Amino acid sequence: MVEVLTAIGLMSGTSMDGIDVALVRTDGVDIVERGPNAEFAYDQEFRTLLSRAISDAKTMTDRNARPGSLVESESQLTQRHVEVVDSFLQQNGLTDSDIDIIGFHGQTVLHRPEIGLTVQLGDGSELAAATGINVMADMRAADMVAGGQGAPLAPAYHRAMASKIDLRPVVFVNIGGVGNVTFIGADDTLIAFDTGPGNVLVDEWVKAHAGLPFDDGGKIAAGGTPDQARIAAMLNNDYFAEGPPKSLDRYDFSADSVAGMNLADGAATLTAFTAASLSKAQAHFPQTPQAWVICGGGARNATLMGMLAAELPGKVMTANDIGLDSATIEAEAFAYLAVRSLKGLPLTFPGTTGIGQPVTGGVWHQSSLERTPSSSRRMSR
Repeated sequence: MVEVLTAIGLMSGTSMDGIDVALVRTDGVDIVERGPNAEFAYDQEFRTLLSRAISDAKTMTDRNARPGSLVESESQLTQRHVEVVDSFLQQNGLTDSDIDIIGFHGQTVLHRPEIGLTVQLGDGSELAAATGINVMADMRAADMVAGGQGAPLAPAYHRAMASKIDLRPVVFVNIGGVGNVTFIGADDTLIAFDTGPGNVLVDEWVKAHAGLPFDDGGKIAAGGTPDQARIAAMLNNDYFAEGPPKSLDRYDFSADSVAGMNLADGAATLTAFTAASLSKAQAHFPQTPQAWVICGGGARNATLMGMLAAELPGKVMTANDIGLDSATIEAEAFAYLAVRSLKGLPLTFPGTTGIGQPVTGGVWHQSSLERTPSSSRRMSR
């Protein structure tokens, strides 16, 4: 008998656009039953507060410190996650007793793997107390203590989802604020790393020059012409030649590279830079991929998708094309990882974060409610 648990995953990514939530029933290995999912947008006032928190976090050296606006940001962030869980359960006719565990990513405000520091806002204890559901949080820290990069974390889930496509090698690409890849070989070998900026630079560009939170569908970029000389200069960055493991903070690259350009040309150049940086990732793969599965907000950007199709070998598709959900696959991943963590299974691997051997992670927060978990429901393999 295999124990299958019901988990909710919560993800607030580097794009800071809102909270993705997804329900998964899984054994944490190869049984994955995907349930409902949803997206809950942040209001502009809270996005502004998060931006200030990220700025205030830049000088942090103690991951438990909360300088400047971080105290207020963490409190509001946690409360929004509580509200999201409550709304999600109500929308789907569920109660807290139907859920075994929440996988809580929180909001990354600083990621400096070169000094072993990663900071995610979010109070797991408060979330557990307020929802009545046990919470697994802080899933990056143990990897960094073991000498890893602490990112990316989704590759274990990507490997489980690779069964939906029969092409190998296949690469899962997440394009949020930062871009990252998971290479899955014919023998299930995992190689994963951050590739460069995802949406963050073009988001910053259109916000500064058009007052928009993002380039919806890539329509602004579609009206511009990429500056190939500037793209070449941006690609002349030591990060791209550096082999994995490697990971990025959202501020490791800047939109200053397109200063002086008009709105459309700047957006086109930054979008093309994201596509080119993903193409350069191929240098670190042992074989040429046959397929690329695009996830995250970037999958909704038609201009970026067109550039990727032109840049990458093999078949380029979105997660939706193979029956997944491009927008909420990372939330599903954190539900899956929470179950793995609960069972003591590894979350990260030498090929994904550079640790010496696979390690588990996560910090458990017990709900104050005493109840019989739904884990008593079992599935035979």
